[in-house]
Amino acid sequence: MKLLKEFKNFAVKGNMMDMAVGIIIGASFSAIVNVLVKNIILPPLSLLSNGISFEEKKLILREATTTTSQVSIDYGLLIETALDFLIVGFTIFLVVRVINKLKTKAENIEDDSVPTPVDIELLSKIKDLLEQQNEVLTKKEKP
Repeated sequence: MKLLKEFKNFAVKGNMMDMAVGIIIGASFSAIVNVLVKNIILPPLSLLSNGISFEEKKLILREATTTTSQVSIDYGLLIETALDFLIVGFTIFLVVRVINKLKTKAENIEDDSVPTPVDIELLSKIKDLLEQQNEVLTKKEKP
C-alpha cells in the first residue's frame, strides 16, 4: 500500500506528466532533426564526397566459403555512425542556440518590441508601492 501511495504522490505532483510531455516533445524533436539531417544537410555533403559509401569499408579477416561465412571488421559502419552522430549533434546545437537566443530576447527587460505581460506589470507596481510604503514607515520611526 505504501508503494501505491508513493506512486499516487508522484503522479499527482506532476512529475509523471512533465516526463510524458518531455518524452513526446523529444520524439517529435527527434523526427524534425532526422529530417533536417537526412534531407537537408546530408545531400550536399554526399555531393562533396563523390558518393563515397563508408558502409562498404571493411577489413576482411576470413573470406566466405561454401561452408563458412565471411568474417570482417566493418570499420566503415563505425565511421558512418560517428559522422551521423556529429552531424546530428551539431544540428541540435544550432537549434538549441537559436532557441536560447529567442529566450534571451524574450527575457530582456529593456526590449520594447515584446510587450510586458499584465501580471508582471502589476507585480512591478505592487513592488514599487511596497518600497514607497517602507520608506514612509522608516521615516516615521526615526525621530
